[in-house]
Amino acid sequence: MTTTKTKPTTTEKPIETLPSNPFVFEILELVSKQRSNVKKIEVLKTYEHDSLKSVLIWNFDETVISLLPEGYVPYGDVKDQNVYSGTLSQNLSREASGGESATVQDLQGRGRTSLRKEYQNLYHYVRGGNDTLSTIRREMMFINLLQGLHPKESEVLILTKDKKLTDKYKITFENVKESFPDIQWGNRS
Repeated sequence: MTTTKTKPTTTEKPIETLPSNPFVFEILELVSKQRSNVKKIEVLKTYEHDSLKSVLIWNFDETVISLLPEGYVPYGDVKDQNVYSGTLSQNLSREASGGESATVQDLQGRGRTSLRKEYQNLYHYVRGGNDTLSTIRREMMFINLLQGLHPKESEVLILTKDKKLTDKYKITFENVKESFPDIQWGNRS
């Protein structure tokens, strides 16, 4: 009598669904949760948006030169970091139950924005984009942008300007190239 071993079948879990128009940080967090490169690529393709591509190009294309100083950027207070943490879905749930969230306008009546809405202005911060800006003006614009963004979106932008997105998120240049074959790499500055 012979015995045969059967391999245990593993069913792949479906990819978590993000709300419509997700934040860039939500997409990157979802990519980081995926164990296989195939799943990472699937997430990137599913949530493809020019804002995501802009951030990834700035981070991974060596010819994109940041005109901002490297390192930490002081832009907000600790209260904002705590109030606005979490995904949009979590914030909406918290708001519905009476708590504060990123969807609530701040005391000055300004709403929080996202990289999805602001990505078209990122050219101001790289060489060849808007070279007529003074250094001080550019840095003040960047700080103002960071203050208007969800704190986790701000963190993504700070990591991106220093080309350190991979320090926080498990994503590789190969994942990006395979997900977005339409991106032309190089010759940007």
